[in-house]
Amino acid sequence: MAVKLRLTRLGSKRNPFYRIVAADARAPRDGRNIEQIGTYNPNNVNAPEVKIDEELALKWLKNGAKPTDTVHNILSREGILKKFDDQK
Repeated sequence: MAVKLRLTRLGSKRNPFYRIVAADARAPRDGRNIEQIGTYNPNNVNAPEVKIDEELALKWLKNGAKPTDTVHNILSREGILKKFDDQK
């Protein structure tokens, strides 16, 4: 089973809120997920609000989960990918 770290959309129309989840690559975007890793709120006035459980993200990356482009950018901004590369 191929696992991806990706965003699932929540929130109302024109007011998105996202969860960062580990999900089967074949599952739909807002469908079934394996585990929630964090949240991403792009609607914050100053800067997007990101909350990620770093231990869970590193665990999934070690197990071979591939982040999507957007999640890759979020993880690199938070410094999690650097820690993952240092642990290799």
